[in-house]
Amino acid sequence: MKSKIHEHQKNKTNCVSKKLIFSIIAIAAIQISFSQKKDENIGSEVVNIVKPYTPTISDAFKVKQTPAVEQEVVEPKIPIKFQIFSFPVASTFIPSKGKAADVDKEILEKGFSNYVSLGAGTYGTANAEVFLTHQISKTDYIGGMLQHLSSQGGIGGVILDNNFYSNALDATYGSRNKKISWNADLGIKNQGINWYGLPNYSFFDASVVNKIDEKQVFNTIAIGGKITAKDGFFKQASIQFKRFSDAFGSAENRFFVKPNFDFEIMDSKIQASFVVDYVGGNFKKDYNNVTEMKYSNMIFGTKPSFLYQQDDFSLHLGAGLFYTTNKFNGASDGKFFVYPNIKASYRLVGDLMIAYAGAEGNLQQNSYADLVDENPFVSPTLFVSPTDNSFDVYVGMKGKLANAVSFNVRGGMNNEKNKPFFVSNIYDATIVEKQGYHYGNSFNVVYDNLNTFSLFGEIKADFSKKTSLALSGTYNTFKVSNLQEAWNLPQLKVESTLSIDLTEKWYGGMQLFFVGERVDFVTGQDKTIVIPTFNQQKVTLDSYFDLNAHVGYKFSKRLNFFLKGNNLANQQYNRWANFPVQGLQILGGATYKFDF
Repeated sequence: MKSKIHEHQKNKTNCVSKKLIFSIIAIAAIQISFSQKKDENIGSEVVNIVKPYTPTISDAFKVKQTPAVEQEVVEPKIPIKFQIFSFPVASTFIPSKGKAADVDKEILEKGFSNYVSLGAGTYGTANAEVFLTHQISKTDYIGGMLQHLSSQGGIGGVILDNNFYSNALDATYGSRNKKISWNADLGIKNQGINWYGLPNYSFFDASVVNKIDEKQVFNTIAIGGKITAKDGFFKQASIQFKRFSDAFGSAENRFFVKPNFDFEIMDSKIQASFVVDYVGGNFKKDYNNVTEMKYSNMIFGTKPSFLYQQDDFSLHLGAGLFYTTNKFNGASDGKFFVYPNIKASYRLVGDLMIAYAGAEGNLQQNSYADLVDENPFVSPTLFVSPTDNSFDVYVGMKGKLANAVSFNVRGGMNNEKNKPFFVSNIYDATIVEKQGYHYGNSFNVVYDNLNTFSLFGEIKADFSKKTSLALSGTYNTFKVSNLQEAWNLPQLKVESTLSIDLTEKWYGGMQLFFVGERVDFVTGQDKTIVIPTFNQQKVTLDSYFDLNAHVGYKFSKRLNFFLKGNNLANQQYNRWANFPVQGLQILGGATYKFDF
């Protein structure tokens, strides 16, 4: 075998030698044939250059197929066996340390973990905030915030006290680990308001006004927490207990726990959220000072859904199952509810244009505390019941008009059963022991079914890191079942915000709010007769816009000064019937940031 290989190698070498000799002879012959004699005169010629030579590179063309290689003999592979003999080699070479090239970096402003802010302004307004946080270890932290906001009132044309104040304390302790994060929270709030929206009745003279005690105080204490896991089927859960009370002996307890789970089955994601939500409370008397009002409601619910994704299409397909007890003054009205839980989206042009649609529903827990947050001028005589949001069907499109400009448009139909509406309380002259809310200067809650058709549009633009603009608007049409109107709901709402850093030291912003007309049902007085009589009348509250702005100056890394202006157009509008707002408001102050 080895002799054949050596013979083949010899023949191959002779063949290569012959080819090499032939190539040298051919090249020499060509060179001689094209060479010129040294004494040969080739003459001369004048060449006129009309433009400079401009070389160009022709297009390159890729070879579309691989050329075939002719292989006459297939040589067998010879196994090779080798061994490595390691031995040290002395070396005196010492590599020099490399130096990274300098890169221009933007100087980042130092961040501080704590701050104190103080401000004062017109209408005797005082504002104070203290925020403190401390990193106990690499994972654990503690923080707290104290807030105060108050005003001495002074609204033109108002004869009752219209001052207000709000004090709040929030504390948190938490931990962030690689697999799990959690925090425990404590919140305390004390809030004072006045029912100053007194109707302009002719018999409300000084003797009547002086007897009115229009003050109301709310107290809140809440304890809760949240836990989030990064691995496993359990994702997060939140829990809270809140105690809410007022100066008239009203009290409400609310407790909820909301866990969420997320797991995969056969490459498909399953999501499931659960809720247990309890609310219960009492009012010492109804509006006519006759009986005590007690209410309670327990909601059990779950929303499982299946997530399907393929290319640019995404689909959440699921349903909501809920049960409510709903008790009022001993009477129970327990019910089961089933809701759709469907959401879909399709990327028409990547992130530039995304179409989406959905059909969702929910059982909304209403509470005294939530109603006060929406309208603090309600009387402590409310009927509290959950709202059945049967379906919310919508379709829309969102995306980007440019790299820094995004948009969102949406239209939908929402069906709500047993929805609460705010309506002015009736003045009843027959009530003997009148409280501060019995003079037509407070609001009650009535319930009805509501169908809403809405159109929503939003556009956001980040022109640069220093300037951003947002504009949104909502148009609604309402249809109720039993009430005359959808009380105190505006058809049109527009909001615009602008934020800008003017220089390295100066910054500012602006907010504009527009709210369309609303309709309320108030107590009217017949002034054509001597003895006053009252009847219910519809009134239309004028639309209004509110322009707010702020400007700030960074005196140093730690100290900033600010100036804020609210209702800059000095609009004398009514947010609620007979409740005018403060006019032009100016607030100035400073913020100091620090670390421990």
